Amino acid sequence: MTDDNDIRGTAGYGAHATTLAAQYESISFADVHRDVIHLFPGTPGRVLDIGAGSGRDAAALARLGHQVTAVEPTPELREQGQRLHADLPISWRADHLPDLVHTRATGERYDLILLTAVWMHLDAQERSTAMRALAELLADGGQIVMSLRHGPVPGGRRMFDVSAEETIALAAAQGLNVCHHSEREDMLERRDVRWSFLGFRRTSAEG
Repeated sequence: MTDDNDIRGTAGYGAHATTLAAQYESISFADVHRDVIHLFPGTPGRVLDIGAGSGRDAAALARLGHQVTAVEPTPELREQGQRLHADLPISWRADHLPDLVHTRATGERYDLILLTAVWMHLDAQERSTAMRALAELLADGGQIVMSLRHGPVPGGRRMFDVSAEETIALAAAQGLNVCHHSEREDMLERRDVRWSFLGFRRTSAEG
């Protein structure tokens, strides 16, 4: 069995799961996604929340009637999410980027794939592999929405300086078109941190 310290990018999260969960839950779903919420399905659909953390976003989407699968590789964070949102029909899964082996094995395709503050934990090769996996999991007409963190790397964390331009190019190589690109300040009011929000759409076979 693989624990979170064996998964690149998750080291340090398990030991601070309680503190991190409280931090994640302190910011509302609406505030985090205010620039991209118009991209989310307006009717109930299949949602994949990758790096779901405490389950804040998964819970909000489940309350809207979506069928939500929350992927979280860190056992301690997964347990926090299951405890905090035990009243909601969220399907929790232990899996991780870049390959998402267990998730791809189900054959399920998703109308919305959400990656909030996740992508910058992957190195260049992992990002290329991960984008292929995301494209495979996306339903026709579906969308990928992700946020990228820019700024100093906290001690003990594995992060990379990932540009929106590189991410858009990786998506284009997989037949995904950018439908949203915005920049904003840090929601925790850190002056040296900013965020990019990106949306990608797969055009249906019918065009």
